[in-house]
Amino acid sequence: MQRRDMMRAAGGLALAGMIGGTARAQSPVRWDVSIPWGPSEFHTVNAQRFASEARKLTNDSVQMTIHAGGSLGVRANETVRAIGDGVVPMAEMAGFQNVGDVPLLGIESIPFLIGSYDELKAMHDLVRPTWERELERRSNVVLYVVPWPMQCMYFKKPINSAEDLRGVRMRTYDRVTAEMVTRLGMVPQQLTNPDVVPALASGRVDAVMTSGTTAVAQRYWEFLKHTYITNHLWASNLMVVNMDSWRRLPQATRAQIQELAKKLEPEFWNVSKGEHEQRMGQLRQNGMTVEEPAPALVQALRSATATMADDFAKANPAAGPIIQQFRQRVGRA
Repeated sequence: MQRRDMMRAAGGLALAGMIGGTARAQSPVRWDVSIPWGPSEFHTVNAQRFASEARKLTNDSVQMTIHAGGSLGVRANETVRAIGDGVVPMAEMAGFQNVGDVPLLGIESIPFLIGSYDELKAMHDLVRPTWERELERRSNVVLYVVPWPMQCMYFKKPINSAEDLRGVRMRTYDRVTAEMVTRLGMVPQQLTNPDVVPALASGRVDAVMTSGTTAVAQRYWEFLKHTYITNHLWASNLMVVNMDSWRRLPQATRAQIQELAKKLEPEFWNVSKGEHEQRMGQLRQNGMTVEEPAPALVQALRSATATMADDFAKANPAAGPIIQQFRQRVGRA
């Protein structure tokens, strides 16, 4: 081949490389998003909205596909590891279900520490930076955090006193809730959301603690008859993305998605706030009683769990100063 022909061929290869590189640069990033909750639950609906708005905002350059109901095979209590290992690029998880990897995610589960959405926001202002640092160490980047509505307890029979709780097999989330249940004389059964209905159907559990959102989604009235609005703990979900996947996005695109998350997070909190009354109404419509627990039962719950915040701080030293600052901020120092 003559020198002129060689140069023409080399130029053609370079041009092809440039065209191919441009095509690759313009190819959309596609992320499968693992969601443990059913397609109609509000966290899933929030995630769908986030994905849709992110796609519009980035001119289709980032496309998130929501896979509800754990259909990607990521177990709810293994999400931190699945994201960190790149099994999936993006997922939503309940913090309390991943305390095995980041124990401080369980701080919301301390019984009767947090009493309202406003107090929960105060706690998040204090603890979230630490959550984010600990998760980044495990290659998880937090996009937004949204709480479940206030928690209830659901039983087959009326519960009026601590004595009525003896021997009841109660669904729990984590070590903290298992300790609470044990102190009350119940038998803890740690289950993730998809496992609750089969456990109710088989008789493995007699009672469940969760929000009204999940109770309606899983049709608890088919197994349980009595709902008590105990508001004994709080729980939040975190939308996270694999750090390597995140860093492969252009900086400008990352900034766009972060701003979107910052904008939508308060709106998603408002969705959560509206869930409780709506779902309590649906439980009533389907034949369940819904009421505040008897004062004697509330006193028993609070007495049995009074030392659990201190116990949590001893087991997780980073939690101590956060709990102290939180109590000062909400006027319970």
